[in-house]
Amino acid sequence: MNGVGIIVGATVFLSIGICHPLVIKMEYRWGKQCWWVWLVAGLVFSALSLFMQNDILSIIIGGFAFCCFWGIGEMFMQEKRVVKGWFPENPKRHDYYQSIREKSRK
Repeated sequence: MNGVGIIVGATVFLSIGICHPLVIKMEYRWGKQCWWVWLVAGLVFSALSLFMQNDILSIIIGGFAFCCFWGIGEMFMQEKRVVKGWFPENPKRHDYYQSIREKSRK
């Protein structure tokens, strides 16, 4: 038997489980303009993955890198979900969200 697939699958699943709440919290606190943090993290983990000697570790880190890249798109989607009222908005940024809502009505 070979358990590598299960290990990699579980760690990628865990990576998604870590990234999704981080996207929600980051968008709440700073808005979508912090998307570049996900880009930098994805690039760093991608580069790190290239230099790993252990194949399994390289695959896991590469999977995490692409979860970070996925986070870029999710930042923009999260803002849309907040504007629709599906997630709570940061009261300090209410005017920003309200301006988006008004633009979409026109």
